[in-house]
Amino acid sequence: MRLKEENILGELGSAIGKGLLAGLAGTAAMTLSQMIEMNITKREPSDAPSKAVSKVVDVKPVNEDEKEKVNNEIHWTYGTALGISRGLIGLTGLKGWKATALHFGLVWGASMVMLPKLKVAPPVTEEEPQAVAIDGFHHAVYALATGLAYDALDAGGRHERKLNKLLTQLKDRGVISNIKKRF
Repeated sequence: MRLKEENILGELGSAIGKGLLAGLAGTAAMTLSQMIEMNITKREPSDAPSKAVSKVVDVKPVNEDEKEKVNNEIHWTYGTALGISRGLIGLTGLKGWKATALHFGLVWGASMVMLPKLKVAPPVTEEEPQAVAIDGFHHAVYALATGLAYDALDAGGRHERKLNKLLTQLKDRGVISNIKKRF
């Protein structure tokens, strides 16, 4: 049996799957950068994720102890799902830094529009410049890690081996287990 060379649904499914995996990698990188930054700046974690979901689907944490857990679950789910947009960008043929820059703009732009619209964060024009810079940095970390992971998954072969080597090094150094313990 011969398969069609152009299987658009197969390509779409593959791009979505790779995007989800890349989004998970990006979320892990963003989480790590936030943990490091919060340790340095002594900033408390944001509760914008649970506030946003509460407004959109009318679900609220049952108590304060659950709030952080819900925030983390939403953070990981949302970040992983945003990887789909990177997969869709990949379907256009855009790759590398250009695709990563577009993905960064989409992800950070959506955050800067959506959160104020839901009234869970002030507009960027009312934020302190340092807070905007920190937020931009974390979104850049997300987009960069997601883009690198997506390109490695999409390319296969040599790039896939590099990604596996990186994941093994992160695991061997305890980075992955520290992230798991935290959440």
